[in-house]
Amino acid sequence: MLEEEFHKLYLMFRANYYRRFVREVGSKDGSLSATESYCVEMIHLLGNPTVTEFANYLGISTPNANYKINSLVKKGYIGQRIPETDRRERRLEVTDKFLGYYGLNDRIIANLMKQIREDFSEEEILVFENMLTRVLALMEKVEGGMADDEAL
Repeated sequence: MLEEEFHKLYLMFRANYYRRFVREVGSKDGSLSATESYCVEMIHLLGNPTVTEFANYLGISTPNANYKINSLVKKGYIGQRIPETDRRERRLEVTDKFLGYYGLNDRIIANLMKQIREDFSEEEILVFENMLTRVLALMEKVEGGMADDEAL
């Protein structure tokens, strides 16, 4: 039961995010394909990775990663920064254009949090918050955070 309910929650978050993202981005000039949407989100979640880190995480070649990156740069969803400390390196970063669309998920969460605060007691919320904190710590321990899926 726990596994099923957790899985449903996870799928609801993903489905709501992608439904809103497609609705907002999919119909505009420079819209993203599903793969591009995934790639730009991964760049964001990885926290300004290098091209090599991005390619390695996805398990794709560097030329393939560069192809995807160039398309996202052209559409204005990511930028590239060359750090002063190592001029050979390129760091990928999402743009405000992406963050504006990504914020759609924040509204879903804000609405959910408002409803939780209305429907549950302070004590229940504290227990839930504590459980979430512990679950996140377990995920970090089991997966190593954003490590590859072989850790599972």
